[in-house]
Amino acid sequence: MNKYTERLYNGIIKENPTFVLMLGMCPTLAVTSSAINGLGMGLSTTVVLIFSNLIISLFRKRIPNSVRIPAFIVIVASLVTIVEFLMKAYFQSLSDALGVYIPLIVVNCIILGRAESYASKNGPIKSAFDGIGMGLGFTIGLTLIGLIREILGAGTVFDMPLLKDLGYTPIAIFTRAPGAFLVLAFLVAGMNIVRKKMEAKGKPLAKPSGCISGDCANCSSHCENSTAENK
Repeated sequence: MNKYTERLYNGIIKENPTFVLMLGMCPTLAVTSSAINGLGMGLSTTVVLIFSNLIISLFRKRIPNSVRIPAFIVIVASLVTIVEFLMKAYFQSLSDALGVYIPLIVVNCIILGRAESYASKNGPIKSAFDGIGMGLGFTIGLTLIGLIREILGAGTVFDMPLLKDLGYTPIAIFTRAPGAFLVLAFLVAGMNIVRKKMEAKGKPLAKPSGCISGDCANCSSHCENSTAENK
């Protein structure tokens, strides 16, 4: 596995932001009432991740250490503004559905964590692939949660009738916040089973970090440690 493929593998499997590191829980629980919302939010975050990692890596030697966090936020905020304008112009209905959570990408700990722990310490190509991997991992997580909630809560898949035509009665709780927690809990439980199997094979997943584990403030330090282990 070369270094670029490894960044993709880490983001999607080993350090999946949603199911392993437990980062970005606010949009994960709030916008995943449908698969299309989860996919839209995930792809928007992926675009910002890729370009923020790339730009920060290119300017990593130019940004003074004392102002690196404010500089990262300015870069991320500029990219989020561009993404928000593009979504309003070309995907108005999706933009309305995601609402305030698009601007809140600016303070998503996944993006700031990768900027601080990886992009500011590695070359632009590796940083871009790191953004792709983490973004795809986040997108897969949100889309999967949204898909399950949409099927159980509305009987549709990407807004297309599926179970409705079979006489299925939707379970309304899955379109609400408690349904998001239930689906996330079962998926994380499944990931924990995978974690044990990976550990038995000598290929452990990253340890949980972020808001659920009470380590939201130190998520970047965790990413830094895992990055050092992967070098």
